[in-house]
Amino acid sequence: MQPRVPCMLIRGGTSKGAYFLAADLPADPAARDRLILSVMGSPDSRQVDGLGGAHPLTSKIAIVARSTKPGADVEFLFGQVLVNEARIDYTPNCGNILAGIGPFAIERGLIAASDGRTTVRVLTLNTGTLAELTVETPNRRVRYGGAARIDGVPGTAAPIAVAFMDTEGSVCGALLPTGHAVDRVAGVDCTLIDNGMPVVVLAAAAVGRTGLEPRDLLDKDQDLKARLEEIRLEAGRLMGLGDVSKKVVPKMCLVAPPAAGGTLATRSFIPHECHASIGVFAAVSVATAAMLPGSPAAAVAQVPAGADKTLSIEHPTGEFSVVLTVGGSPEAPVIERAGLLRTARLLFDGIAFAHEDLAEAAAAPARDAA
Repeated sequence: MQPRVPCMLIRGGTSKGAYFLAADLPADPAARDRLILSVMGSPDSRQVDGLGGAHPLTSKIAIVARSTKPGADVEFLFGQVLVNEARIDYTPNCGNILAGIGPFAIERGLIAASDGRTTVRVLTLNTGTLAELTVETPNRRVRYGGAARIDGVPGTAAPIAVAFMDTEGSVCGALLPTGHAVDRVAGVDCTLIDNGMPVVVLAAAAVGRTGLEPRDLLDKDQDLKARLEEIRLEAGRLMGLGDVSKKVVPKMCLVAPPAAGGTLATRSFIPHECHASIGVFAAVSVATAAMLPGSPAAAVAQVPAGADKTLSIEHPTGEFSVVLTVGGSPEAPVIERAGLLRTARLLFDGIAFAHEDLAEAAAAPARDAA
């Protein structure tokens, strides 16, 4: 028989993924990954034989468990399932998939919902990052419908407030892994930054682009992609990430002056496809980069005054608002808190099936190993 595993499909932010309880998966990581790859349908450019959506934004997974660590209710391991490779990358964070963890934890009974709103403290195991998600739960049930709108997602939904507690250096160990706001990388001035996601921020003009081009045009621009990969490979080494040729970090982000009244315009690559919008942690990292005097982002940004700043990060399908609390001094700013608004929607709850040749591996779920 085909191995069966309980699974929820959830749209979190502008991504979509398969959510699993850790206890429902094999305890051995290699067996677990083989099962997940089979369920998702990788490797295959269409993922036609699995649940994956044939695109990096819809080929993601979350593995969730009740946490025993202080300050956290649940813990989650994010996986970027490669579409054309039999591999899952557990290096990065994903703030969009994170947005669905609160609803999933409540639906699966990992935590009890309050009447009105429920705060879920989530530890991301990939990076050790802690976040607080506030989910609307009238009558102790997750509410999915509402009036909140985020660009990149059709329609509206209930808001999920996300507050990040400690995102600086989540992957690289420091906000600025090289210690500099600006580094010369492959002949281009860049900011190498990690405020929840390793990102290389550079002016679009530095690679001969406006930064306002349509996403589809940039996605077909092979000359640009080759140049960005040259920069990315060198930046990865400088950021302490080693050889990143087979990693999905660092992400690449072109910045330009705002075109629609926002803070600045972006075109984000994840890392080899141009994002239809921009990822959560990439937006937080780019917004943070705009606070650094002399950086490529600061040079083009229109930054509002005050310690609490709402920065509108423009992207190909709209904008992404990041709220930063900034301390320190203008010469040496300190990001004290980062927050944002996401939405999520439960799409499916049921049983996913893997290929029959994995039946033996699936017979030893993590709960049986306890």
